[in-house]
Amino acid sequence: MQPSRYVEGLPAYFFEDLAVGMMGEYSRVINQAEVARFAELSGDFNPLHFSPEFAQGTIFKTPITHGMLTAAMISTVIGSRMPGPGCIYISQDLRFKAPVRAGDYVTARAVVEALHPEKKRVTFRTTCAVGDKLVIDGQALIQVPSRA
Repeated sequence: MQPSRYVEGLPAYFFEDLAVGMMGEYSRVINQAEVARFAELSGDFNPLHFSPEFAQGTIFKTPITHGMLTAAMISTVIGSRMPGPGCIYISQDLRFKAPVRAGDYVTARAVVEALHPEKKRVTFRTTCAVGDKLVIDGQALIQVPSRA
């Protein structure tokens, strides 16, 4: 289904436009410069993200990206793909299933699981994957603008 409107060039759906099974996604490569910028923004300078020597002594063996950097891609889907501008996060549950490394091509998805008409809220299954490998699995509850 096509968005009912565009807000500042971004697709935007009203609650009434959504149906179970609809999906939005966003894909990109996460690079090491972005990992460094995320550390600067968040203050998380864990050597697991930067030091091959430190990472060698962990279960991952090589540096990994911040899990929340990857999870932020879900916010991109929700806020600027589907349902888009005007929606408000109520909650987000995340389960980190596998590491992401700089250079990985990540796809974030949000799939409508349930509609809650009384409050104009939507439950989404949220995932991030590298190829066929699920790296984040979760669920979000989102308040979506209504036509009413």
